[in-house]
This record gives sequence, structure tokens and C-alpha cells, in this order.
Amino acid sequence: MNPFKLLLLAVGLVALFVAPIGQGNYIIYTLNSWLLFSIAAMGLNLTLGYAGQVSLAQAGFMGIGAYVTALMTLAGIHWIFAAVLAISSCFLVGLMLGYPALRVQHHFLAFVTLAFNTLLFLVLRNEEEMTGGSLGLVGMPRPDIFGLSTGGNLQFYYFTLVCFVCAAGVMWWILRSPWGRAFMALRENPIRAESLGLKVRRQTLLAFAIGSAFGGLAGAIQAPLVQFIEPHSFGLIHSLKLLLMVVVGGSGFFFGPMLGAAVVILLPEVLRFTEGYYLIIYSALVIVLMAYSPGGLIGLGQKLFDKFRPKQQARHDLKQGVQL
Repeated sequence: MNPFKLLLLAVGLVALFVAPIGQGNYIIYTLNSWLLFSIAAMGLNLTLGYAGQVSLAQAGFMGIGAYVTALMTLAGIHWIFAAVLAISSCFLVGLMLGYPALRVQHHFLAFVTLAFNTLLFLVLRNEEEMTGGSLGLVGMPRPDIFGLSTGGNLQFYYFTLVCFVCAAGVMWWILRSPWGRAFMALRENPIRAESLGLKVRRQTLLAFAIGSAFGGLAGAIQAPLVQFIEPHSFGLIHSLKLLLMVVVGGSGFFFGPMLGAAVVILLPEVLRFTEGYYLIIYSALVIVLMAYSPGGLIGLGQKLFDKFRPKQQARHDLKQGVQL
């Protein structure tokens, strides 16, 4: 990473650190929501943007992580152990779901994951003795980490920020590892990747499971943040919202899910000054973006940068020499 990118990264981290200072509880909660949805969208971006597989179950994995964390913390187990089990559970469920589901590809896989998300919603709603049914679970405690309380909204924001930075660091390492290069090879040309010796199904399954684990981490954070969870919080509409985050931000770009989550979570709040028209304006902006820039906001930025960047011109004497 060159010094300019390191400087931009440092500026971004400082901005995230100072963003909630002096803000009210609602703004801090909205920033928390943006960070945790960015974590979930990072996992979906690995599945969709790098491995090239469409999943409509990311909100379901958030639900698994949230309910595992809620049940364990309500039983008196510390959040760290609950989160580890939540992430591991989502990884294993992703493996079990992906192994038969990845016999099909692309939109067929989307149908399988859609069915899984719907099935999970029904289980969470009907198993009232364990999940509380439609009434949900309430009162999950916010953790104390190394003696530091996260009970206040501002303290919990910084706790979420640390989790977000750690998750982003892990994702960066994965994408720069041989696994990440294998995932990108699968996205570009699965047949060529297989001819070069890659186990296509194993690599795709691994990407799906890792992406599911990121959803589990987001759910583990959501449970103590809201301190109330119920099945509708992890329905199909939220999986579609996560898919929108990845596509709007830029599928296959590292910062795409974060930018997309900012658009989906923060932009409606910015547009509330328009009163009843903010959802219409928000929807119109998303439609226009998708129509003219399928690569998302980062893809649009790259197009504009390439358009206005000074182009290298060949020397006329060399060109004339070639003609001679």
C-alpha cells in the first residue's frame, strides 16, 4: 500500500473515531448500525463479488449469530465466548448449506439460500420456548471488555468500531492471501481456474462459509446493541438490503460494502429534511445509479477518474519512425 493510500486510511479512521462525539443517541445508534451492516456486507461481498455466487441468506446468518449470542449472554456467558460460538456456528451452517447448494450455481443458488432464509425465519418464529417466538428476546447485556464497560451508547460505538476494524483487517488478509486470489480466479473464469488445478467447489464453499461467518459476527454485535431481537429483524427483506449494499457500493471492491452500507443506512437519514419525499428521492437515486453504473459507486468513480485522467501520448517522432 502506497503512502497516499495509507494517509487516506488514517484520515478515515480518525473520521470514524470523532464522528459520534457530541452527537445524540439516535445518530450514534445509526452509526453503529452502519458499522455492523458493513461487516455483514463484507461477508456477502466475498461470496458475491469475489467468488461470484449470489446468496440471499446473509440476514439469516446474522439471525443465527444474534440468537446464539443472545441465548448465551442471557445465560450469564461472556459476550466474547458467545461471539466465538456464534461465528463458528454460522461458519459450520454455511458449510452444511453450501455443500449441497453449490451443486447449483448463480441464480439457482439464490433460490436455495432464499428458501433457507425463509425456513430459518419460520423456525425462529415458531420455536417459542427457545427463541421467544414473535415476541423475541429482550435484555441482552452489553459486555465489559478487559474491564471497560460498553454500557453507554458512545462506549458501545467504539466497541463496534474495534470489531469493524478487526473484521476489515481479516478480510484484507484473506483477499491478499492465496485463498483470495483463488476466489477472484473463480469469479473471472471458473473453467480456466479448474484447468489450473483449483478445486472450484471447495473454494466456492469456503468463500460461502467465510462470508456466513462475517454475518454471524454482525449478528453477535446487533444483539447487545439493540438489546431486543425478533425473527422479522432477519427476514428476506434484510437479505435483499444487504445485497443492495454490496451492489450499490461496488461488488468485488474492498471498500464497496462499506460505501454501500453508508448509502443504504445513512443516506435516508440525510434526506429526512425532505419529509415525505425522502424515500422517493432515495429510490430514484439508487435506480439511476444502477442503470448508468452497474459497477456501483466505486465503479462509477473509477470511470470518472479514467475519463479525466491525463492520457499518455506517444511521441510523434517514434510514431513517425514506425511508419518509416
